Amino acid sequence: MPYLLIDDLHIEVVRKNIRSLRLTVYAPDGRVRVAAPLRTADAAIQAFVTTRRAWIRKHQEQFAAREQPAALEYVTGEVHPYQGRAYQLRVAAGGPAAGRVQLREEGFLDLWIAEASTREQREKALNTWYRARLKEQLPALAARWEPVVGAQANVWAVKQMRTRWGTCSIRAKRIWLNLELIKQPVHCLEYVVVHELVHLHERLHNQRFWGLMDQFMPDWRTAKQALRSVHLKPCG
Repeated sequence: MPYLLIDDLHIEVVRKNIRSLRLTVYAPDGRVRVAAPLRTADAAIQAFVTTRRAWIRKHQEQFAAREQPAALEYVTGEVHPYQGRAYQLRVAAGGPAAGRVQLREEGFLDLWIAEASTREQREKALNTWYRARLKEQLPALAARWEPVVGAQANVWAVKQMRTRWGTCSIRAKRIWLNLELIKQPVHCLEYVVVHELVHLHERLHNQRFWGLMDQFMPDWRTAKQALRSVHLKPCG
């Protein structure tokens, strides 16, 4: 990936078939990326970044001030979220039920796994359960929100994403939701669903896009603010 060093900022540069320069600062580490039209000169990118230096620093400082989440080992006693509620994980030797996960009303998340399982195996088992729960909710989410937004996706899918809560392929009408959304409150999940559906009307995050968000989901700002405080899980 090409980089530019502008003063003390390392800028990741991605050239693509777009009309204007776009700047993004990513959590949690404050990584900066500029998406630029294919023939944009480095000097133009440098000038663009320089004029937005204060904005970049502001966001990097906000990310740096966030409390870093503790590394998870997927062992008994850890707290793991599901749809905005915290559950205490209980790991038990699996036997014939190895890999099974069960949510308990009293606030426990039970995982049956082989006694000699590795951290990676326990994480995979729990993520498989998370993925299944999110996928089984997609039909109801689509049935609720597609008529409200007046747009319909051809495909809904789930994947782990490092920097986005959702993404939309407008031409194929394919929407992906981040697996981590199943851990957030339902309203946050619905916000991302509506956000991606609105992209089927408007590709850019412009005045028209946010006006449509106001029309279809007037309280979307609350969910967006809640998601801003969450550290997305690295992939791979």
